[in-house]
Amino acid sequence: MATEPTRPEPPTTGGEREQLTGFLDFLRATVVWKCSGLTDEQARRRLVPSELTTIAGLLGHLAFVEQYWFEVVLDGRPDPWREALAEDPDAEFHAALRTPLAELLDGYAAQCARNREITARLALDDEAPHGERKVNLRFVLIHMIEETGRHAGHLDLLRELTDGLTGE
Repeated sequence: MATEPTRPEPPTTGGEREQLTGFLDFLRATVVWKCSGLTDEQARRRLVPSELTTIAGLLGHLAFVEQYWFEVVLDGRPDPWREALAEDPDAEFHAALRTPLAELLDGYAAQCARNREITARLALDDEAPHGERKVNLRFVLIHMIEETGRHAGHLDLLRELTDGLTGE
């Protein structure tokens, strides 16, 4: 069981970029901590009525949104999930239930590393098209802090229900 998290503390002083990326990296590490040390069966276990709210499903979703916002929106790469999501709006959740947890964790870590590289190349005000509007890196970082923080809270509850692990 993963009992002691290894998470980078966000800076309490410094520039906007450092604080935004610091909080996002803290939350990303929290996600990894809450998902680590479980069996595949535990990660796939449905503990609440929503079929989407499993540890594995949430981890798959977070890897997807990381890829979408940084690689697809900010970096302009093709969306590898486009067809799957057209057929099943929850495809990333369902695919995660068929993927070993170790593979999900490795994929999430690799995606976050790629996204740090994309972030390092951009200014906070750099814009990219998103549908009918534009977004900038600042918006994406703030959105990912919100998204990751919300799901880290879900993971916190699911992990406590799975094996009793608690902690912020």
